[in-house]
Amino acid sequence: MRVTVPATSANLGPGFDTLGLAIKLKNQVIIKPAKFHSVSLKGEGSKNPMLKDNNMFVSIFNDFYFNLTQRRKHFRFEFENQIPLSRGLGSSSAVIVSAIASAYAIEGIELSKSKLLNMALAYESHPDNITPAVMGGFCVATVKDNEVQYITKPLPKNLAAVIVVPSRPMSTNLSRKALPYKYSKEDATFNVSHSSLLTAAFMSENWDMLRAASQDTFHQQYRMKQMPELFEVQKESLKAGSLMSTLSGSGSTLFSITHSNDAKRIETILRKKFPHFKVFISGFDNVGLVVES
Repeated sequence: MRVTVPATSANLGPGFDTLGLAIKLKNQVIIKPAKFHSVSLKGEGSKNPMLKDNNMFVSIFNDFYFNLTQRRKHFRFEFENQIPLSRGLGSSSAVIVSAIASAYAIEGIELSKSKLLNMALAYESHPDNITPAVMGGFCVATVKDNEVQYITKPLPKNLAAVIVVPSRPMSTNLSRKALPYKYSKEDATFNVSHSSLLTAAFMSENWDMLRAASQDTFHQQYRMKQMPELFEVQKESLKAGSLMSTLSGSGSTLFSITHSNDAKRIETILRKKFPHFKVFISGFDNVGLVVES
């Protein structure tokens, strides 16, 4: 069985814990029955031996598999990861949703994507990453009565992402601790209005509105102070012509949306200005998680 799941970028500026989209950068796992448990790992994280010995995917998979079948079985897990770890591109959400889906699929038990999302809430209480990982596209999501309420919108091929990944991570926990305990009414109004405008811009495909709509007062300025060079990356990306440029999730990745025909030029500019960071172009994923037997 093969399971693939896309990377995600959450918040998108003002849409704190609410907005996210899926990127055509994927993790894949092949699961095979085996006489002994084994794990192989290629790509991102392959040089970290801890990921073989203490693998979150395997732990979640085994828990759900036992709850479903009341038995233990051995499997071989072959991972091929493209999503950078701990860089704000949804690597944890990708693990969570794919592990749960795999446990059901390998027993041939049907699991809807909506039900999968609700199960994933036990591991990830914010729906901005898990929703696009499962559904693909641009997603608006919230949680009500322990259920994810969401609306999705496919992203067109004439848009691209230019992604700048620093060489070091930013801790999600520390990043959240950097945020204010309280916000003013003015800041709250600013973010509600900009998040609403950003959602409307995506839904109506008014791409010229993205730059103004993606401004934020809730989290980016506080988180990016941990890595001040990100302010310069954001500035240069917008100067080069990106439609919007925001911190991806809690960081440390800086995520920009561009017209497809501008992407290569903007990537080249950012590579030259920030040679110590990884800079690349990606398309968007409108499918989300895929399970193939």
